[in-house]
Amino acid sequence: MGVVVLLFFIGMELSVKAFTLTLRQALLVAGGQVGAALAVAVLIELMTGASLAEGMILGFVAAMSSTVVAMKMLEDMGELRSETGRIAIGVLIAQDVAVVPMLILVSSLGGGELDIVSIAVKMVVAIGLLAGLLWWFGHRSKLKIPFSETMEDKVEILALGALALCFSAAAVSGVAGMSPAYGAFLAGILLGNSTLRSRIIPVIEPIQSVLLVVFFLSIGLLIDLPFVFDHLLLLMGAAVMVIAAKTVLNIFLLRKTGSSPQIALIAGLSMAQIGEFSFVLAAAGFSTGVLQLDTYRLAITVTAISLLVSPVWVNLMHRMENIASEELHDYREALAIAYAREGEAFAGARWSIRLRYRAFRLARHHRKLRRAQQKGPENRP
Repeated sequence: MGVVVLLFFIGMELSVKAFTLTLRQALLVAGGQVGAALAVAVLIELMTGASLAEGMILGFVAAMSSTVVAMKMLEDMGELRSETGRIAIGVLIAQDVAVVPMLILVSSLGGGELDIVSIAVKMVVAIGLLAGLLWWFGHRSKLKIPFSETMEDKVEILALGALALCFSAAAVSGVAGMSPAYGAFLAGILLGNSTLRSRIIPVIEPIQSVLLVVFFLSIGLLIDLPFVFDHLLLLMGAAVMVIAAKTVLNIFLLRKTGSSPQIALIAGLSMAQIGEFSFVLAAAGFSTGVLQLDTYRLAITVTAISLLVSPVWVNLMHRMENIASEELHDYREALAIAYAREGEAFAGARWSIRLRYRAFRLARHHRKLRRAQQKGPENRP
């Protein structure tokens, strides 16, 4: 239920016109992220002898970024409404949209033979409906809901009506053989582009906050602490490698699609963690029997660690903020400026140690000279 409601809220807050402005770059970057993650995951799985389906699911898991965490970091930096924020949010929305066909594909991978035709039909229908809605709302005015004038001041009716539409669309989508989250996402887009949007969002926000807390609480319950303690170094190493690789990949893709070095750096860092929908994809893969228990635990724990270290990424982003006016093109130079204070402190400490060592050697030399001078008169005949 948490995923259904989360996708409903994301669809409702989606600005179709703002998304279409960055549509080309967002699709290219999101596609590059998914393609690169799939290639690496499938390569690793083939090297370890695992199945191709397992590698695909792990690639999907690694490709996703956290919309909630990235938006919070960009908001704290004051970049959410800037060009950097628009590009990052566009890519994140493209990822969220890609979750729908991913869930359809993952749900179809388990058990029996893989029905390629059925999967292809479902994905074409899902993408076609979504593209049609985005095109319609991008070229038309707000959707007028019947009896909107009589409902706009009734908070209870707005809240119940929005949730009823969310779960009804999710149920219809599930019966049609697609993901329930997909139906909720479409329902969110409909309400978000209606004349009641400005009235519904303030009413829904408290419910959203509570359900998001429940969603992340349920994620915490999935963590197996004995497994974490037994494989702590492996999990930490995997999380650091994924975050570092995603950072480099994000910056590379953003630069290749036309972003400046400064925008690519900040936007790339904001999307470096693994997203909340990765839990959903991993759970779907585990429920279908494609992911083994240890692989599922690995995916869940690495995702949780990447979200937990996001405050460190926030600190790094704040340090990188000063780079925007420096026209830097070299990542090593950027890190040198970002951590100049620590570098100066380290250099000062090293200079102090070197100075004390030289003073110690000089003192020993003077002591030897004094001893030699004292022994000199005694040795004379």
